[in-house]
Amino acid sequence: MHTKNLLMRKLMLVGAALALSSIPALAADLAVKAPALPPFTWASCFLGAHAGGGWAHKDVTDPVALVEVNAFATLATGVTTAQIDPSGAVIGGQFGCDYQIVPNWVVGVEGSASGATMKGSTTVDLVDVGGTALVTARTDFLASATGRLGYAVDRWLYYVRGGAAWAGDKYTVVGNGFGFEGLDTGGGWTVGAGVEWAFSRNWSARLEYDYYGLGARTIQMTDSINGFGPAPIDVKQGVQTVKLGVNFHVWSR
Repeated sequence: MHTKNLLMRKLMLVGAALALSSIPALAADLAVKAPALPPFTWASCFLGAHAGGGWAHKDVTDPVALVEVNAFATLATGVTTAQIDPSGAVIGGQFGCDYQIVPNWVVGVEGSASGATMKGSTTVDLVDVGGTALVTARTDFLASATGRLGYAVDRWLYYVRGGAAWAGDKYTVVGNGFGFEGLDTGGGWTVGAGVEWAFSRNWSARLEYDYYGLGARTIQMTDSINGFGPAPIDVKQGVQTVKLGVNFHVWSR
């Protein structure tokens, strides 16, 4: 009996040793069979949202003549240019598609639209008739259609963008007994740069700066109180924004 028990113990030890020796081979076999994750790519279409701040500089010429000539029937002397620096929030969305050129370059197109609360005002003296007028400029929306060129470092994308831009603005010149206002939707160009980080397979976050060159335009102003106008003022403006956004990517490998 003792010999039989000893033999069984030896057989169990041999079996255990054989089982342990097969574990590395089994692990290696499983490692070979496990599918490898595909490398990350920025090739996708995306839809997202953004929020941030904006500031502008606007030269408005000539609000004094607008009031004196139209509201007071007086020939204004000299030319007055009011400088206004509106600022406020921007919030909106973007959509587009990118294609990654092996190994690191990314090209794409993007459309973007933002509602804005950028507003500013200044006071001008009515030198020929006395009193003052408050000149206010407000930007209600910004939109763009751009191309994008980027350089990818795995899940980080450093990019520049540029293309066409549009803005919606409202201008008012108000004072004692008069109230001129005018609306404008004008086009121009935009350039910008940013960095985007893919924090998951389908989601990314971005930080972006954009400049909107909206040029010079003539705005027709009307006094809704007295029915004066339409009469022109000239506006030259540029707008800058900084936006933080998030994108959801689809159709990526």
